[in-house]
Amino acid sequence: MKASLCVWACALGLAAALPVYAQVQAQVQAQASPEPSKTETVLRLQRAWVDGRQVEYISTDVSDPNMAKANGVNYVPRLADALGEGRKSITERVYKFPKGEQISVFPSAPLPAGPGNANTSYSPLWRVVMVSWLKPERVRELKSEEEILAFEEKGDLALKVTNVVANCPIVGAADGTRLVGSR
Repeated sequence: MKASLCVWACALGLAAALPVYAQVQAQVQAQASPEPSKTETVLRLQRAWVDGRQVEYISTDVSDPNMAKANGVNYVPRLADALGEGRKSITERVYKFPKGEQISVFPSAPLPAGPGNANTSYSPLWRVVMVSWLKPERVRELKSEEEILAFEEKGDLALKVTNVVANCPIVGAADGTRLVGSR
């Protein structure tokens, strides 16, 4: 194609256009076959509480079709198999406030984020627990699983354990460490 364009351009006296064509062609080729080290995916960064400190996470998959649609993530029904019916579950709980009163609460996070994680309780697969306030006058921001369980014990809120599993890896830990490539 380049040779035929050259003949065409020369015949029309457009030889000056060839350097521009070469530059555009190089850009198109670079976009069509990027080097793996130069590719990038941008996902919505979300925040959650873990033991009174904020962490950052991304959501990629969920086992509920409505939640997948609402959050723009993959619907993956098989994630529910991680609940471990009849065997040990590989999920942790995530406390979600469906009315949007506050950000979610995770009971664990990697520490530090990355290959040095020493927290064996952490899992990026979360079983969704819906939190509903029963006493509106008691609503306040809760920043740990312990606070949530204490308010449930007092009768201030109700917890509904669901069979919904979400894949939400933490990319920024409470100690400030981050996964490589996250910003």
